[in-house]
Amino acid sequence: MVTFTALADPKRRRIVELLATGEMAAGEINKHFRVSGPAISQHLKVLREAHLVRVRVDAQRRVYSLDPKGLDELEEWLMGIRKFWSGRLDALERALRADLPPESKKRKP
Repeated sequence: MVTFTALADPKRRRIVELLATGEMAAGEINKHFRVSGPAISQHLKVLREAHLVRVRVDAQRRVYSLDPKGLDELEEWLMGIRKFWSGRLDALERALRADLPPESKKRKP
C-alpha cells in the first residue's frame, strides 16, 4: 500500500500531523524541520501521490491540507484489521469461558 510507504518516513508522518491541525503553506511546514525547502517539497510530493495531502495555489503560495481520500483508505484498512482481531478475541473469550467452572462463567462488566 502506497500510503504506508509514504508514512514510513518520520518527516512525512510529522507533516501529516502538522496538517491535522489545519492547512499550511509549504514555507510554514518547512519551518518545522532542519532540512532544505526542496527536501520538504519532495516529501510533500510523496504525500500528494499517496493521496494523503492535497495542494491549492494561493497567489505565490502552495497551501497544503490533508486529503480525505488517502485517510479513508487507511481507515478502511484498519477496520479490516479490527474486524479480524475482534472475531479472534471473541473466539478466545468463548474458549476461555468454556474452561472455567460454572460459577466463574457469569460475565462481569
